[in-house]
Amino acid sequence: MVLKTFGWSFAVTALGLVAAVFYGGWAAFGVVAILSVLEISLSFDNAVVNAGILKKMNAFWQKIFLTIGILIAVFGMRLVFPVVIVAISASLGPIEAVDLALTDKDRYQELVTDAHPSIAAFGGMFLLMIFLDFIFEDRDIKWLGWLERPLAKLGKVDMLSVCIALIVLLVSAITFGAQAHQHGGTHADKAETVLLSGIAGLITYLVVGGLSGFFEDKLEEEEEREHEAEEKAEREGKPKSAVKLAGKAAFFMFLYLEVLDASFSFDGVIGAFAITNDIVLMALGLGIGAMYVRSLTVYLVREGTLDDYVYLEHGAHYAIGALALVLLVTIQYEINEFITGMIGVVLIGASFWSSVRRNRALAAAGGDQEKAEVSSGV
Repeated sequence: MVLKTFGWSFAVTALGLVAAVFYGGWAAFGVVAILSVLEISLSFDNAVVNAGILKKMNAFWQKIFLTIGILIAVFGMRLVFPVVIVAISASLGPIEAVDLALTDKDRYQELVTDAHPSIAAFGGMFLLMIFLDFIFEDRDIKWLGWLERPLAKLGKVDMLSVCIALIVLLVSAITFGAQAHQHGGTHADKAETVLLSGIAGLITYLVVGGLSGFFEDKLEEEEEREHEAEEKAEREGKPKSAVKLAGKAAFFMFLYLEVLDASFSFDGVIGAFAITNDIVLMALGLGIGAMYVRSLTVYLVREGTLDDYVYLEHGAHYAIGALALVLLVTIQYEINEFITGMIGVVLIGASFWSSVRRNRALAAAGGDQEKAEVSSGV
C-alpha cells in the first residue's frame, strides 16, 4: 500500500537528489534535501485539508485533482512561480531569468541578493498573516494551551492580525532604512520598497483568503442542498443516494482545493528563498516535496490514519510563523541556512511526538476505564 501510494514520490526523490549532486555536488544535495523536508513539513496541514475535501468527491473529480491538479501544483507553483518572482524582482523577462540562472550564476545571485529585501518583505508578510490568523482562532484542540488560550481571546478583536502584521512591517522597514542609512549602504533608499512589498504580500494573502472563503461558502450551499435532497428522498421512501458529490458541487470543490493548494505552495516557495537563491535547487527541492504532499493526500483519503495526529497542524503553523520572522530578519541580517531549514523540522517533530503521547494517554485512559467496568460487573 505504501509503495503503491508513494512510489512516484520515491522515484522523483531519487532522480531529484541525483540531479542535485550532478548540478552542485553534495552541498546542493543537502540544500535540496532540506527544501524537500521544508515543503513537506509546511504542507502537512494542507494534505489533511485536501484529504478531508477530496474524500467527498467522486472518482472522476478525485482523478482530476490528482492529475491536472498536480501539474498546477508541481510545474506551476513550484517550478514556474520562483522564476516569476525572480523575473519581477530583478526586472527581467522569464526566459532571461532562467538563462541567467543557468549560465551566469554569479550575476543571477547578485540580482537576487539585491532584490532579497523586497522578496523577504513580501513573503514574510504573507506567512505572518497565515500564522496570526491561525493562533488568533479559538480551536477545540490546543497544543500549547498556556499560549493559545489567551491568544484565542485576543483574536475576538476584529482585524487584529492585520494590525499586528502592519506594525511588524513598519518596524522592519524603518529598521532596515535606518540601519542602511547609518552604514551608508546602497539600500538606504529601499525602505519604501520593503514597505510596498510587504503591503503587496498582505494584499495577496487577503485576496487568496477571500477567494477561499468564497469557494467554501459555495461548497456549504451545495452540501446543504444535497442534504435537503437526501432528507426529502428519505421521507418519500426513495433509496438514499450513495453517490459522492459531482457536477457543480465537485467543480467548486476542485477550485477551492486549487486555491488552497496555491496558497500553501506559495508558503513553500517563499520560505525556500530563506534557504537558497538558486532557482534550480529550489525547483528540485520543492518539486520533490510537492510530490510527497500529493501522495500523503492520497494516503489520507484511503487510510485516514494521520487524522489522529491532531497537533501536526499546530506544528506546521508555528513553523510558518518562525519562517515569517526569519524572512523579515533576513531583510537586514543573514541567518544560517541550516538553522532556517531545521526550524520547521523541529517544530513538526515536536508536534508529532506530542500527538503520539496524547494518543497513548487516551488509549491508556480507555483501557483503565474498561478494566474498572469489568471489575465492577458493568
